[in-house]
Amino acid sequence: MKLIIDTHLDLAWNALSWNRDLKRPLEEINREEAGMTDDDARGHATTCLPELRRARVAVCLATIQARTKPEVRPADGFNRQNLDYKSADITCAVGQGQLAYYRLLEEQGEVRMLHTAADLERHWAEWQAEDCQGLPVGMILAMEGADPIVSPAQAAVWFRDGLRSVSLAHYGMSRYAAGTSASGGLTPQGVRLLEEFQRLGIILDVTHLSDDAFFEALDRFPGPVMASHNNCRALVPGQRQFSDPQIRRLAARGAIIGVAMDAWMLYPDWKIDRVPREAVRLEAVVDHIDHICQLTGDCRHAAIGSDLDGGYGTEQTPFGLDTIADLQKLAGILSDRGYADEDIDAVFHGNWLGFFRRSLPQ
Repeated sequence: MKLIIDTHLDLAWNALSWNRDLKRPLEEINREEAGMTDDDARGHATTCLPELRRARVAVCLATIQARTKPEVRPADGFNRQNLDYKSADITCAVGQGQLAYYRLLEEQGEVRMLHTAADLERHWAEWQAEDCQGLPVGMILAMEGADPIVSPAQAAVWFRDGLRSVSLAHYGMSRYAAGTSASGGLTPQGVRLLEEFQRLGIILDVTHLSDDAFFEALDRFPGPVMASHNNCRALVPGQRQFSDPQIRRLAARGAIIGVAMDAWMLYPDWKIDRVPREAVRLEAVVDHIDHICQLTGDCRHAAIGSDLDGGYGTEQTPFGLDTIADLQKLAGILSDRGYADEDIDAVFHGNWLGFFRRSLPQ
């Protein structure tokens, strides 16, 4: 089995908003949720700390995720996942609560927060040398949508707290940029926030940006850029995916693109009640990896950013992916497509490892 770096897991959000004890075995989490009706994903979880070790996920980007949406009422159905909050202050406090969860896990030896390239190097060497079952999972702190940052000036506080990667928006409009399903570019505060990222050394994650915001951000930000969980528009149309010009632009910047496992990002016009799960297989994930590799001319820009349990579960994953440990199956599919073992290593961990060695504080 190969070591994996996965650049998008909403672990704290799952624990605090879905009330999942991620230290427990996956079958126990799903058994306790059987019969719950607040969301289709109940009882279909794929990810927990024991399962991350079984999957050999040595390092992940562990997110802080909360949005400021003043128009949302607490009883509205689309806020049933406890994602949207009335004010920036509340959103920030929720984000700090998620950070507190990661810190508790670290105190208990379950995870290890990786703040620098040297931290990453030591952690990686340990995972290469030992049985991973007793090891802490390495976590690089990331933020999906920048709303928990109350103002650009507060970015420095978050950086001291360990934040190393941030996307400017999620779905809709944030204070900083237009995100998925929105139109427009960066806001004036978004421009100032990028200046702070450059000063501090925070990585810009361009996932979820509108097309205009994507290109404006790349024009304005000279620092390290990545895409934690994004797929290819040429295979699945829609603004959520990257167009070929976007992929080429990222490759020119030395960026890595983590391919996501969400069925609607893998199958055109996917609908949970219309497309049988068997229609979307793990081969579709490799289709997106292969498209990035063919488009850029090598295997240096494609990787894994699973987004597993990102508001969905096995009802919305490819057939054959019932746990995050099933990511290991991608190796055989890539091999069958003619990928050499060293290229598969690059996709599983090598590309991200090199990127973070270069991009984290030294």
